[in-house]
Amino acid sequence: MQNVNWVALVIFVMMFGLITWLGFAAANWRRGNLDQLHEWGLGGRRFGTIVTWFLVGGDLYTAYTFIAVPALAFGAGAIAFFAVPYTIVIYPILFLVFPRLWYVCNKHGYITAADFVRGRFGNRWLALAVAMTGIVATMPYIALQLVGIQVVLGALGVSGTGIAADLPLIIAFVILAAFTYSSGLRAPASIAIVKDILIYITAFAAVIVIPIELGGFGKIFAAVPVQKLLLAVPGPNTTGAYGAYATLALGSALALFLYPHSLTGILSASSGHAIRRNAAMLPSYSFMLGLLALIGFFAIAAGVPNLPEYAAGFKQFGNNFAVPALFLHSFPSWFVGIAFAAIGIGALVPAAIMSIAASNLYTRNIHREFINKNPTDKQEAQMAKWVSLIVKLGALMFILFVPTQYAIQLQLLGGIWIIQTLPAVMLGVYTRWFNDWALLVGWAAGTIAGTAMAIAMNLTPTFPLAFGGYTFPGYTALYTVILNLLVAVVLTPVFNAMNARRAQIDTTIAADYHA
Repeated sequence: MQNVNWVALVIFVMMFGLITWLGFAAANWRRGNLDQLHEWGLGGRRFGTIVTWFLVGGDLYTAYTFIAVPALAFGAGAIAFFAVPYTIVIYPILFLVFPRLWYVCNKHGYITAADFVRGRFGNRWLALAVAMTGIVATMPYIALQLVGIQVVLGALGVSGTGIAADLPLIIAFVILAAFTYSSGLRAPASIAIVKDILIYITAFAAVIVIPIELGGFGKIFAAVPVQKLLLAVPGPNTTGAYGAYATLALGSALALFLYPHSLTGILSASSGHAIRRNAAMLPSYSFMLGLLALIGFFAIAAGVPNLPEYAAGFKQFGNNFAVPALFLHSFPSWFVGIAFAAIGIGALVPAAIMSIAASNLYTRNIHREFINKNPTDKQEAQMAKWVSLIVKLGALMFILFVPTQYAIQLQLLGGIWIIQTLPAVMLGVYTRWFNDWALLVGWAAGTIAGTAMAIAMNLTPTFPLAFGGYTFPGYTALYTVILNLLVAVVLTPVFNAMNARRAQIDTTIAADYHA
């Protein structure tokens, strides 16, 4: 790989030093008893509108997003822009559903979505399914954040063989593990503020400076092949790329806030009103994401495939190296250091939240439910801290010993799996009509069908559904959650009739869902 860019590397290390200090100092921010799980894992539920905005934004818009979305635009073209409507559609969902979920979780002390499902439906096996789905879907997501750090380190020229190649990543992991263990959710919340400021600076600099260098947007779009500027027109009897684009946007929007890390950010808010205000404010990130997607087209216009910087990293990172190569070509070294620090820090924030969310799920819905039913507050918090370390270590081992493409493929499966919790969680916020066992069978049907469809398509996210002589290519997650819902709707009256004498357990009441 290319020689070390020392100026950029020094700035990168200095920024990492700053956020490391912030991560440890956060233990004393809005001080609480970190031997209680709601203080360690949810920041004491005391984050107001502004902190929640940075935390949820830092949680959803990850380092891998900032690399992968423009890389998809660079490689595949217009289909990458499904990320923009998808990140617009999610906020009405956030506004309508999740303040209600916050109210009931706050009243009953629920820390995870599986806690809510356990209380709402009274079925610990359904809660276990929700918890296990969340943990399994989160693990490859954490690994992909480490991929983002790998790409940035490679662009800085940090390379080697054996342990020397992996040492910087291991150091980043140790830093992440240490401040997450000591400070809990307060660490990524404080770091997210720095990360988001750096990301905005980088994004706006890129969309101003690079087009000027390339002669303006007219020349940029003229340089992009027509087949990448527009979706392919569907052929007869198929919705083609149009259907794939629409279903990817809708399915991704339905799935995103079901991920444990998203819910952790939401449940850490100080009120339902703070969540509603964030539903109005967070679309500003969608605007930024649209700008970032354009960087993929900038890379095409700049001739990135022919740049030596791109050739140096392509074999290892593929199209994911397009954005770092463009930045190396377009900016002075000092700004490259800032931009790469923004991406690197953008990996640590969501990775920290994801590991906390996964440890909360294990501690509350597996360990407490099936192993130690009456832990003290301190034992419960300590278990979560240890599990957060194990989760991060597992993600690190995944990246060190398993080819990167498998992490990407598993993350795509993660979206298919996590959306199967939608009926129990999102619809459960509004109704107790569903039978708990019907929901569990629906979850199993959707999960099995989604996995089989993804495997049949070599783990690509879309499936060509054939019906009535027409073919509808679409996001597998959306198709399978519809199957899930149909199964649950059909089986609910059947199971209710079979268990007519069985009382439906719901520890919540209607008043819990309102301010």
